Amino acid sequence: MERNILVTGALGQIGSELVPALAERYGAERVVASDVRMPPDGAGAASAFEHLDCTKTQQIQDVVRRHDIGAIYHLAALLSAIAEEKPQLAWHLNMGGLYRVIEVARQNGCAVFLPSSIGAFGPSTPRDDTPQDTIQRPTTMYGVTKVAGELLCDYYAGRFGVDARGLRLPGLISHVALPGGGTTDYAVDIFYQAIRYRHYTCFLSPETRLDMMYMPDATKAIVELMAADPTKLEHRNAFNVTAMNFTPDELAAEIRKHVPDFAIDYEVDPLRQAIADSWPRAIDDGAAQAEWGWSPDYDLASMTQDMLEKLSAKLRPAA
Repeated sequence: MERNILVTGALGQIGSELVPALAERYGAERVVASDVRMPPDGAGAASAFEHLDCTKTQQIQDVVRRHDIGAIYHLAALLSAIAEEKPQLAWHLNMGGLYRVIEVARQNGCAVFLPSSIGAFGPSTPRDDTPQDTIQRPTTMYGVTKVAGELLCDYYAGRFGVDARGLRLPGLISHVALPGGGTTDYAVDIFYQAIRYRHYTCFLSPETRLDMMYMPDATKAIVELMAADPTKLEHRNAFNVTAMNFTPDELAAEIRKHVPDFAIDYEVDPLRQAIADSWPRAIDDGAAQAEWGWSPDYDLASMTQDMLEKLSAKLRPAA
């Protein structure tokens, strides 16, 4: 009998869309969502839900054993800008949580998925066509926890045989979850402001170029990686993946094709700009393409159209 799936941090940006994607592929009865927060009243959920603090080993152990968990998608973490404001908490949650999750996974024979990030790179990394295997010396606590997480997963895979896999995700754009404290959150908030006010003030400079991905592609990449034939995975953890590449000015220009009177101006946040400037401008995801057939479905134009359609419907006042 196939074992079940646990998603930690399930109410966050990725989890909000990953849980339904996993339920669609494997069946809602096999997916257990969990978070340190409780779902909002009336939210409803096809999958089971557990209140879970990933810094508490016994809580993780209890949930894994109670639900016969065979794979843990570990999403609970502080994002980049918040992690830089609260570095001690970021280490406690991002690393302390991962250590407890992967140790429970070792004891119970679970596979583990860990999202890494382009934040795992730093100023000394080649910023254009950033290779899969390259120097990683991040200058943020978020980046430090991502590199340490990659290394810990590699250690548990090599030392204990834990099937730990991961992706270095770029900035993520979602119409489901609100921005959650990331450096690339402008690429989500801009759509809300464009629809509501036809104006957006961006906290990154107009020429800041970064890789991005629409959330349906991110969930697709996660599901496909975890389902991939392990004998074909040379890297396992953590694959560079990307889908599109743009600046705030280029995103605004694409939005204006649908919202002609949309305007953007800039008030640069030094903290988030410094974080963005330490990241690659564009990464090479050739290893993911070669080893498990990665290919995104959305580019800048199709993502923009879909975001505006979905959010316009979501934000439309009830009749």
